[in-house]
Amino acid sequence: MSKALTIVPPEDEPRLGMGGELAVAASRAAQEVQAAVFMAKRFPRDETRAFNSIMQSCKRAGLAEQALYAYPKGGTTVTGPSIRMAEVLARAWGNIDFGIKELDQQEGESSMMAYAWDLETNARQTKVFTVRHIRHTRKGQYALTDPREIYEMTANQGARRLRACILGIIPGDITEAAVQACEKTMAGKSSEPIADRIRKMVVAFGELAVTQEMVVKRLGHKLDRTSETELVGLRKVYLSLKDNMASVETFFPPDLPDTNGKKRGFGFNVNNTQAATVTVPYGPSVEATAPPERQPGEDREEDETPSEMFQPPPADPRSEGM
Repeated sequence: MSKALTIVPPEDEPRLGMGGELAVAASRAAQEVQAAVFMAKRFPRDETRAFNSIMQSCKRAGLAEQALYAYPKGGTTVTGPSIRMAEVLARAWGNIDFGIKELDQQEGESSMMAYAWDLETNARQTKVFTVRHIRHTRKGQYALTDPREIYEMTANQGARRLRACILGIIPGDITEAAVQACEKTMAGKSSEPIADRIRKMVVAFGELAVTQEMVVKRLGHKLDRTSETELVGLRKVYLSLKDNMASVETFFPPDLPDTNGKKRGFGFNVNNTQAATVTVPYGPSVEATAPPERQPGEDREEDETPSEMFQPPPADPRSEGM
């Protein structure tokens, strides 16, 4: 006796299990990758046009102010392109797939991956790392339980690796040219008086628990003597602190000498009357001459307390727990 054949409508089919869902997701991801590679081969980048686009972007003051960072290491200050600059380079260069993924999250830590893939040349940079759900503050460390704080922690750690991956894909000469263009924009493309820009820089540092006195000690002289080159260096330090690439104590240690000592982080001694060279990363050297020492009996009225425009902003009580 034959059995009747029963046809099940598509809407009545059993739902796929977890293994089936993963298989479908993997197949879809593979198809997306194949499509991206096909489009990259079909429409290859125009390097001249991409380079011109990068140079135009570097002329924007908003980008230039966030494009560079500084980080002290081994007694020297390391500078380079920030994640914002790396993202601009990747978008303008074109045909690059980049991003950050959370591979797994267990109790107390997350497994992350940052990657950048040139779809034309098949060059790829990948970094797999682990982020512990712990925040370090001046009062000690504590475990993160809020999902938002965990996301911010993993995203911040991932951004550093993503920057390294992107810069490993973009040609080095393109990156150096972009850095020089941003430094030029910061140094000479602002119509705002330098005194106003210094004042805003001090206020911005105050939001990160860095007082005016700390900035003055790092410079080694009064704020109203700050040069364009030094202001560029302060912006790099500010961006590094804002992105949690270094602590306040790293750039402004408690034992930092006052204005009678040597100038730190910018390359010359303020008590030396000879010209000294300030090294600008990826760019030419800039000559800076320290102010001459005053002779006995000269008027020292201008060496009194700084003007009111440079008074430090009030301390933010929220910064004590950061």
